[in-house]
Amino acid sequence: MSDTPQAILLMGPTASGKTGLALEMARHFPLEIVSVDSALVYRGMDIGSAKPSAAEMAACPHHLIDIISPLQSYSAAQFHADANRLIAEITTRGNIPLLVGGTMLYYKALLEGLSDLPQADPALRAELDADAARLGWPALHARLARLDPTTAARLNPNDAQRIHRALEVCLLSGRPMSELLAQGKEAGASFRRLSLALVPQERGWLHQRIGQRFEIMLEQGFLDEVSHLRAAYPELTLDLPSMRCVGYRQAWEHQDGLYDRQEFIERGTAATRQLAKRQLTWTRSLDVIPVNAQQDGLAGQLVRAVEDFLTGKPPAEALRFAGKF
Repeated sequence: MSDTPQAILLMGPTASGKTGLALEMARHFPLEIVSVDSALVYRGMDIGSAKPSAAEMAACPHHLIDIISPLQSYSAAQFHADANRLIAEITTRGNIPLLVGGTMLYYKALLEGLSDLPQADPALRAELDADAARLGWPALHARLARLDPTTAARLNPNDAQRIHRALEVCLLSGRPMSELLAQGKEAGASFRRLSLALVPQERGWLHQRIGQRFEIMLEQGFLDEVSHLRAAYPELTLDLPSMRCVGYRQAWEHQDGLYDRQEFIERGTAATRQLAKRQLTWTRSLDVIPVNAQQDGLAGQLVRAVEDFLTGKPPAEALRFAGKF
C-alpha cells in the first residue's frame, strides 16, 4: 500500500462548501490541494469563479490555479496529465494530494480515462440551439472554424446536426473534435483514493447559497472584474472557453446592454443553478461516496473518514448519504 500513490477527492456542486471543508481537512493532515475547476485555471478571473483568497491559498499549497490567460484553453486531457503528475510529485514530497472542485468532466477523465468524445450535454445543446435560432447555422459554422478548422472545413455551413455535435465536443472537452478522433484513450486512475461527493439534502438549500454567493460576488466587484478583463484582453470574445464560465457570459451581455441589472442577476443565478444540476447528474455516474452537505459536524466526519482511509479502514457506513440527489 505504501508503494501506491493515494489521494483524496472532494467534489460537489458549486456553493456546496468544498473550499472551507478542504481547508479544514488541511489543518489535520499534510495535504496539498489540486484544483479540479475549469474556471480557476484562468488568471484575472477571481471573483466570478469564487477563487480561494490569497490567505486561503497561503494556508495550504494549491495547484492548477492561475496557470493560463483567459485567451487560452485548458482541456480534460491536459488536466488528466497535470493531475497525475501532481499526484506523483506530492506523494514524493511525503504529502497527500487533495483534489477539490466541481468540474466533473475532469474527475471522469482522471478516474475512468478519456473517452474519445464527451457525451451530450442537454443544457449546452439547448444553448447552442438558441444561438442557432438567433444567429443562424452559418454563424455557428464560423464559430466552429475558429475552434476546430479541420472539422469545419469538411462541413457544409448549413449542416446543423454535424456543426452542433462538433461545437458541443469542442466546448465540453476544450479540444477540437478532429484532435480527439485522432487519438486513443488515456489510462484511468492508477492510485488508491477516497472519493467523496458533497450532495444537498434539500435542493432549496443549495439554491439559497447560490443566490447569496452571487450577490456577494457583485458586492466584491464582479462587474468591474469583467470590465477589466475586456480592457486587458482586446481579443477576448464570448466564443472562448473562459467566457463560457458561468456568470461571465451574463455579465458581458449585461454590459453590452442586452438586459438590465436585475435580469442579469436572474440569468446569472439561473445559469449557476443549471450548472449545479449538471454537476449532481455527473456525480451520480461516478464511483464516489455521497455525503450530505447539510449535516451537522460534517468537517469532523470528513476528517475521521480521511483517518480511516489513511489507516486502511473502510469508510464508516454512516458517512454515506442515503437519500436521493
